[in-house]
Amino acid sequence: MVPLPPLEHSKVIERQKFLNARKIRFEINKVQLPIGLEGTFGVIRHPGASLAVPITNEGKVLILRQYRFAVARRMLEFPAGTLEPGEDPLTSMKRELAEEAGCLAKRWDYLGEMVPCPGYSDEVIHLFLARDLEILAEPPAGDEDEDLEVLQMSKKELDHNLSSGNESLDGKTITAWYRARQELGDF
Repeated sequence: MVPLPPLEHSKVIERQKFLNARKIRFEINKVQLPIGLEGTFGVIRHPGASLAVPITNEGKVLILRQYRFAVARRMLEFPAGTLEPGEDPLTSMKRELAEEAGCLAKRWDYLGEMVPCPGYSDEVIHLFLARDLEILAEPPAGDEDEDLEVLQMSKKELDHNLSSGNESLDGKTITAWYRARQELGDF
């Protein structure tokens, strides 16, 4: 995997406003960019997240149909979750896979990271391929505000949903599926 270039930090000159929400913090800051220019920028601070592309032993893909308030619709998404303070991305993903998809994985491959909205958020999502799954008889309780359904699709069905537009898919799911297909040798 190609390493990411080193971070070039902006200098915060003045913190002007902020708002703490459930999982994020919104800030408006006056900053000096690495190129020397000064400006006022809004940014969403996010603790980071993990996502897994779960593949069953029969070659099916587990994916969630989940309601998302911000876009007022159900979307196809891979199991994912926000990192707890100080939490390792894989530890987070193992918890989320059990809670959201009701399974454990014995094999984990790291697919890299993605930055979904770098124009206004510092969120980094760590992507994993989860294989050799064990379906739990009694999955742990997930978050009480989650409205989701676990689906199993063939790779062909998921590719069709991705290309046809029949279902809404988010960017992290599309990116993770592309990377997983490369790891699986399907491209």
